Amino acid sequence: MSAQEANRLKDSHSPYLRSAAHQPVDWQEWGEEAFGRARAENKPVLLDIGAVWCHWCHVIDRESYENPEIAELINRSFIAIKVDRDERPDIDARYQSAIGALAGQGGWPLTAFLTPDGRPFFGGTYFPPEDAMGRPGFKRVLGAVTDAWRGRRSEIEATAAALAEAVAKAEAAASGQGRIEGALADAIVAQSAQLFDFTNGGFGQAPKFPHPTAIDLLLERHQATQQKHLLTVAETTLEKMARGGVYDQIGGGFHRYSTDERWHVPHFEKMIYDNSELLRNYVHAFQITDKPLLRETAEGILAWTGSVLADAERGGFYASQDADISLEDDGDYFTWTREEERAALTAEEARAAELYYDIGEVGDMHHNPAKNVLRVAIEPAEAARQLGVSETDLRETLARARVKLHGTRMGRPTPKIDPTIYLGWNGMMVSAWLDAASALGRPDCREFALKTLDRLLAEGWDERSGFAHFLGAPRAAGLLDDHVYMGLALLDAFELTLERRYFDAARRAADRLVEHFYDGESGGFFDRPSDAAPLGGFDIRRKPFQDSPTPGANSGAAILLDRLYDYTGEERYGEPARRTLEAFSGVIANYGMFAASYGLALVIHTRRPIEVVITGAAGDLAAYELERAAYGVFRYGKAVLRVTPETLRSGALPPALAETLKNLATDSPQALVCVQNTCHPPATDAKELAVLLQAGSAAQAGA
Repeated sequence: MSAQEANRLKDSHSPYLRSAAHQPVDWQEWGEEAFGRARAENKPVLLDIGAVWCHWCHVIDRESYENPEIAELINRSFIAIKVDRDERPDIDARYQSAIGALAGQGGWPLTAFLTPDGRPFFGGTYFPPEDAMGRPGFKRVLGAVTDAWRGRRSEIEATAAALAEAVAKAEAAASGQGRIEGALADAIVAQSAQLFDFTNGGFGQAPKFPHPTAIDLLLERHQATQQKHLLTVAETTLEKMARGGVYDQIGGGFHRYSTDERWHVPHFEKMIYDNSELLRNYVHAFQITDKPLLRETAEGILAWTGSVLADAERGGFYASQDADISLEDDGDYFTWTREEERAALTAEEARAAELYYDIGEVGDMHHNPAKNVLRVAIEPAEAARQLGVSETDLRETLARARVKLHGTRMGRPTPKIDPTIYLGWNGMMVSAWLDAASALGRPDCREFALKTLDRLLAEGWDERSGFAHFLGAPRAAGLLDDHVYMGLALLDAFELTLERRYFDAARRAADRLVEHFYDGESGGFFDRPSDAAPLGGFDIRRKPFQDSPTPGANSGAAILLDRLYDYTGEERYGEPARRTLEAFSGVIANYGMFAASYGLALVIHTRRPIEVVITGAAGDLAAYELERAAYGVFRYGKAVLRVTPETLRSGALPPALAETLKNLATDSPQALVCVQNTCHPPATDAKELAVLLQAGSAAQAGA
């Protein structure tokens, strides 16, 4: 190959694609140029889908795609296309469905073989270069596919056609019409509780992933019904995770998932979307329980995202932090040998850390048995008793130890950060930071979240094409998630600031959703806009619903539209919200816990959003106390609106709310709890307001 061909990906926007620029494979980016070449040369396509944070993607890169012999086999018989699953989740989702149907499982790296028009006919995930671990070697796979392409073309075409039809049918079956019933949310809660691990917290067996939407649904249903076991499931899970190795005990933030059922040993990559939703879980659980551990964990997530994933100067959150420095290590940056730990600490600090975090001579990691994943192994009171010190002294010693261990760790080679700013994921994190700012009294979080939102609006919105998928050039068209989660973030910002520009921007996002993503015939939203470039022969219509790994976008769209409907009274928002919920209500039993975001959307739709209007002159102390009381109570989708006489005169409020409040005396401090423009009698006492917001009483406004 020429130097130009060898560096075909060197100018890609994607860090994952740029990392392959040195490989001898003649990679191309996804697009008509690549598929046109496949058609012209009558070659099958080798599609590799991965991500910069994916460990096994790096393994197959080194073992196979950097192997000159394998690269020569690929270049001679295939057109090779590499895709970043974070940049193109729409492509990834379709081929994951296809290869999952063929191979029994999906995942990354995704290795798929396609016809020149893009239809898959064979594939899998990771292939070792030679036969190993019960997997066929990549060399053998490449040879077999080449032979089949040359000698059994008709079979390949038949397989590709049948698979495309099967995936299309599966996507169509992912939705199903039915009635909207509040009992559906209770069914999701019951199925989640059935999967609860009473010993270790969490749901199901290893590997264990966090399920933030399920936890929020459990917390909300506990608040509405006061069923204690629902709080037990959510609280136990959050506490076990916070004490486990899946939480970074030194740097804060959560790793992607746990390889064991006890939350001890994680996969070490850290993702923005996991941490945004878990941040909200810990804030909400703290609002209910007032337990210090839950607040401390939320503060730890804020500290990590603020120091590692935030563009402090311009605003915005980066996408992820890698797990490893190289293929030879497995979380070495995050783990400790006893020798490493003792070198960083005094003898007193080391004794406390070794007992509290279970740091032993033999640790947890297979590649290096001396490496320990830090986790809370013992309660502070018991650790203090065993060490013969007071609990206060122990906590101070551990705090010093954490600072020193963090400083030592910062001196190690640091796993790479993917600096891409994805709008959908940033919308989720902005909402989470605004939530934390209000509930935890963190004005710095409010300031940075709004700074981020202003940047995303300025750089990511276009009046003709809506939101982009990520910031930077070339501009990538925004997907359903981008418009949904940016719309929700804008609405959250409006409720916090009462700046009308945020409300108007949320309406524009929702209007584009309905115009370009909505299925006017059957209800629900497609993941790609109607004017998006087609995906060749595999351009299957898809309505994302399942919570995996982010909350289902159709449920989020229904929540956004229902909230806007309550503020405006306009059926152009209310009708598609209702029809979207109807479009999926018939298949909820197929999803169980993975439909928890649908359960939250049902809560909003059937209960209606709760709006707490706090009046009084700016700076009024009694109004401030009412505001703090309102923020201190968790109810999902609750809005706290601080209305002064100036606010009412300015025209900042949306029409339906302005009509409700037009005769209100806003100069005196009081709180009105309103549901669908009907309000309880005013509350003037903070404790009275908190009681009113608890349990189901808030939903009975005006009854």
